[in-house]
Amino acid sequence: MTSTDTPYPPGFLWGGATAANQVEGAYDEGGKGLSIQDVMPRGLMAPPTDGPTPDNLKLAGIDFYHRYADDIALFAEMGFGVYRFSIAWSRIFPRGDEAEPNEEGLAFYDRVLDECEKHGIEPLVTISHYETPLHLAQTLDGWVSREMVDHYARYARTLFERYGSRVRYWLTFNEINSVLHAPLLSGGILTPKDQLAPTDLYQAIHHELVASALATKIAREVAPDAQIGCMLIAMPTYPMTPAPADALAVMHADHLNLAFGDVHCRGEYPGYLLRHLREIGVELDITDEDRATLRHTVDFVSFSYYMSVCETADPELRQAGAGNIMGGVPNPTLPASEWGWQIDPVGLRVVMNQFWDRWRKPLFIVENGLGAKDELVEVDGVPTVVDDYRIAYLNDHLVQVGEALRDGVEVLGYTTWGCIDCVSASTAQMSKRYGFVYVDRHDDGSGTLARHRKKSFGWYREVIRTNGGSLVG
Repeated sequence: MTSTDTPYPPGFLWGGATAANQVEGAYDEGGKGLSIQDVMPRGLMAPPTDGPTPDNLKLAGIDFYHRYADDIALFAEMGFGVYRFSIAWSRIFPRGDEAEPNEEGLAFYDRVLDECEKHGIEPLVTISHYETPLHLAQTLDGWVSREMVDHYARYARTLFERYGSRVRYWLTFNEINSVLHAPLLSGGILTPKDQLAPTDLYQAIHHELVASALATKIAREVAPDAQIGCMLIAMPTYPMTPAPADALAVMHADHLNLAFGDVHCRGEYPGYLLRHLREIGVELDITDEDRATLRHTVDFVSFSYYMSVCETADPELRQAGAGNIMGGVPNPTLPASEWGWQIDPVGLRVVMNQFWDRWRKPLFIVENGLGAKDELVEVDGVPTVVDDYRIAYLNDHLVQVGEALRDGVEVLGYTTWGCIDCVSASTAQMSKRYGFVYVDRHDDGSGTLARHRKKSFGWYREVIRTNGGSLVG
């Protein structure tokens, strides 16, 4: 592939992605209330604490709250055309149930948008990214309660009214299908997963799906030029063997993931999900108003892609891979990252074709990247990270995106995850680094927070400059 031979269309949006709870810090500044992330110092690895603890790296993040202008300038230096970030719900509604928003919180995101506009960067905003206000989790058990729909709708309307003329692309929930496997992180549900009744879990999922569709409806009233997308974890699943039983196991696993996209794109529950609910004894409270609301379908489908998995009907082989919250069985033909995530660039092309064929909605790859333990070194007297492994990972995945484009898949853009090092959502570590920019902060909380360009910084700048023409493969 050369600069004159690129499948990436003109206007393709290149950029990067972060989440408020992993970068902002300032958890108690600007009128912000507590979120569930403020009591999750170990990410998914331990139960929540009673309150913020000094060892919770997310409380300070990487201080984006105070350094956003300099960080966005670094993104502009790479040539970003789009920056995906999330708004912290508890920065706008500190408890989540107030009648009026917190003006200091709204003004902060005005300033972030000012910087994006200054550099010609398109904002892609996630409304809810794994940070339900703690008060709503404590008083309502998160999305188990139908009351959450109204609280979220008020929050979404506030954002559309304030920023609707400045933000074209919106995502309603981050990785909404993860609630099946991480109900606290994804659904603000404090009831421990092993004690959560299936009826409560699926009712919470229903409430989120209704709220997502309601946000889409509100956006079309308040900000008619906005494009609203859902956001899923993409998890291509292969049969462990050619046995028909393994193929059926793959179908069932796919159904649980794809159901969320089916509802967002088709506006109703698929028959296979209704059968699943009947068979596990779950009868949902679905009103006629809910059914009407779900008809407000999304404009595009966004997703994260990090790995693929296998499935099998053999219970002795069903050992989940390390670090994978979505289940599945490790593929013996693939290498894995330091955190046990299987590296499968071809799987990205597979899932892009699957999504496009199934929903015929434009796709947006909003998370993809390699978490690794980077080492800061000096090259010609300049601190940097020689992250050839990250360059190879991203190059190989972007080559497959190009192949999907040649297949006829419509893709709006690509934002790498953690374009600047941030605190991991799954492990709450700094040592699991994804960025093109190294942040001098460590798992023990030490560090200067200084920013340093990695080798991949210049590599990605060239990929963007050539619209994918510099990719090798």
